[in-house]
Amino acid sequence: MNFIPAHNPLHAHRLPANLSTFLINLDRAPERRTRMAFLLNRLGLDFERVSAVDGAKLRLPSMSFDERGYSLRHGRRPNPYEIGCFLSHVDCARRLLASRGEYALILEDDLNFDPNFVTVLAEVLANRDKWDIVRLSTVNVGKKYRVQRLTHQHSLAISLTREKGSGAYLINRRAAEWITRRLVPMRLPYDLAFDLEFLQGLRAFFVDPPPVRQDADPRSQIQVKTSDYKLGWRRPPTVIPYRAAIEITRFVTRAARLLRRRLMI
Repeated sequence: MNFIPAHNPLHAHRLPANLSTFLINLDRAPERRTRMAFLLNRLGLDFERVSAVDGAKLRLPSMSFDERGYSLRHGRRPNPYEIGCFLSHVDCARRLLASRGEYALILEDDLNFDPNFVTVLAEVLANRDKWDIVRLSTVNVGKKYRVQRLTHQHSLAISLTREKGSGAYLINRRAAEWITRRLVPMRLPYDLAFDLEFLQGLRAFFVDPPPVRQDADPRSQIQVKTSDYKLGWRRPPTVIPYRAAIEITRFVTRAARLLRRRLMI
């Protein structure tokens, strides 16, 4: 079972036909699949299930993973579950490019949705000429700077600091090209690599407050015994300078975007 049509058409007419929805789900997680299928059906969203790359079955080395680049930037041993997550998200971007669609809603399988999620989604897509990436969830609590109202409660916003998590987000074909061509081979965990869109001049926003919460299952299928992958004092000396340079560049670049947006209002 891959493509799953929704039987409830609620709100579906608001969404553009060229939107594809991909649900990333491990074959060994049928309970999560069943739950998410129920939720998406209730929202009226057709979706395609993407069989996640199972880190438990990965074998390294791999052409899709740059172990040296990962060590120099992230300072950890390879985490096969993290690599599987990364490759699963890249697979979704490739599927968008292989289709006739223009936009993709990419979802992990441990989510909860606000009751007005589809209304917010429709408003974001109504402004699709303004963005390349819109993040609909986050596991951070950093300040978001609102730049455009979507509903009485939600706005498009810009974050000046690093954000983690890739539970739910929208991309267009331009962003999908970047993900498939520039992020591979993997040199950072997906959520951290995905948060570097500013280096390519892509327009990224958050929905604030996020209409999706990644809190349905506290048992992560990626972060398994993370202490096993830390290098401690053996971490390469390049890691801290790399992170500092990225944080400064992120702040400056996104602050400039925020200022331009504020001046436009």
